[in-house]
Amino acid sequence: MTEGFETRAVHAGQEFDPTTGAVIPPVHFSSTYAQDGIGGLRNGYEYGRSGNPTRTALERQLAAIEGGRHGLSFASGLAAEDALLRSVLRPGDEVLLGSDVYGGTHRLIARILGPWGIGLRVVDMSDLDAVAAALAERPARIVWVETPSNPLLRIADIAGLARLGHEAGALVVVDNTFASPALQQPLALGADVVVHSTTKYLGGHSDVVGGALVFADDAVAEQARFLQFAAGAVSGPLDAWLTTRGIKTLAVRMQRHSENAQKIAEFLSAHERVARVYYPGLPGHPGHETARNQMTGFGGVVSLELADGPTARRFAESTRLFTLAESLGGVESLVNYPDEMTHASVRGTELAVPVELVRLSVGIESVEDLLADLDEALAAL
Repeated sequence: MTEGFETRAVHAGQEFDPTTGAVIPPVHFSSTYAQDGIGGLRNGYEYGRSGNPTRTALERQLAAIEGGRHGLSFASGLAAEDALLRSVLRPGDEVLLGSDVYGGTHRLIARILGPWGIGLRVVDMSDLDAVAAALAERPARIVWVETPSNPLLRIADIAGLARLGHEAGALVVVDNTFASPALQQPLALGADVVVHSTTKYLGGHSDVVGGALVFADDAVAEQARFLQFAAGAVSGPLDAWLTTRGIKTLAVRMQRHSENAQKIAEFLSAHERVARVYYPGLPGHPGHETARNQMTGFGGVVSLELADGPTARRFAESTRLFTLAESLGGVESLVNYPDEMTHASVRGTELAVPVELVRLSVGIESVEDLLADLDEALAAL
């Protein structure tokens, strides 16, 4: 019998301790492991960089919740992306990147890997015809998809992109950070690799930084596993344990995030001071029907546009419950001004975000309190 998502999130990799019977597996802080004679490793563990039982438990959990064959845990989302990109790409290869993605992903490819001979092209991933034309014009080694995207919440058809990418011989990678596997399963839709900033919804409490890769293919996983070991950007045992603990409540948190965000998006859409709202749960949002087909909820991020940049800045600096901060996905609500915060590195590029845009990470607080906070901030503009 195939277990449900919630069951896998709670139990995968979480067998009780055989020595003591502790229901919660212990955190293994050891940096090295005794050997039964030279090369006689116990369950394959020899040194903390190559393996740690707490990290192994998280990696099994990650693979289970994404429906993948292998999971790898890293020190950050960008460390995960870096290991994947360097394991797959060679000088002269090219990445086809969505036109609305996390600024750090663009910076990594353009400014770190670019000088080593990796090419980058940008296309609107929500437009299958545009993607098909870009692949027909010139092949890409990787098609990199972020859906919902950051910060405009664009929705890309994962199954359609997987078909196009595979026909062109490309590896299809989906950043599933915004949706989380509780709401969206890219591997089941044909993607090859899923990437996460586990700092966000998987950890869920704004208290741990991490990243993850989940693979449908053994060979690609082994390539990335070698980079994980050889370059060493692994998650520490306490970071792995905190992420595991967060994942256990992911399903119920994502339900509340989505419910609150839907109500807030509807409220903002009707507000006279708000010029535009971006949220895939709104019927008028581009990609709404695609989101309905490939997601089981619309997530906790809502973006809005105000009259102009100065107005957007004032609004972002005037909320009370929505804390002005980087990041997203925690149980507490955050407000972010992308142009000068998360997306400052793509200013002046084709990925630049509107100066009048504000991004909300809607938490799990009482939605009435959140609505009152936003209403007060908007009234003061």
